[in-house]
Amino acid sequence: MQERSRRPEFRDSWAEDEHDKELDERAPLTREQVLALREQYPLLSPWRVVAVQAAVGLVVAVLATVITGRWAVGWSALYGAAAVVVPGALMVRGLARTKDMHPGTMVFGFMFWEFIKIGVAAAMLVAAAVVVPDLSWPALLVAMVLCMKVNWLALLWQGRARARKKRS
Repeated sequence: MQERSRRPEFRDSWAEDEHDKELDERAPLTREQVLALREQYPLLSPWRVVAVQAAVGLVVAVLATVITGRWAVGWSALYGAAAVVVPGALMVRGLARTKDMHPGTMVFGFMFWEFIKIGVAAAMLVAAAVVVPDLSWPALLVAMVLCMKVNWLALLWQGRARARKKRS
């Protein structure tokens, strides 16, 4: 009977503990510390990502035309790139307006512009068969996938830039 009383006491994870007290005791960052952090971790411009997506789309379209010898394949690839770049640019433009708003408004703005981006991309894909004569779906989809992968490359570039700054 006495063994039952030796059970560990229930601890509420939401209750205030030592970790919360440590966080409260930390001083806010100074202006110099904030500037040092910004220099150490520079932000990557979303416009640069959109520009690189457009460049990748152009390269894919030219390569598709040269490899196949058909203009229709190149136009299809170019339209596929546009189906990624145009909605992405629209979203970046919309989010630039919400930059200085309340955090809750910014979250709503992000979700709103992401919804708009998906809608525009879907509408462009539906219109592809009408807009692009002799459409090549494989070329369109390959260009889209390659343009979308630029987002991952942007994260890699940002990581390498940080690593170079640390070595210097």
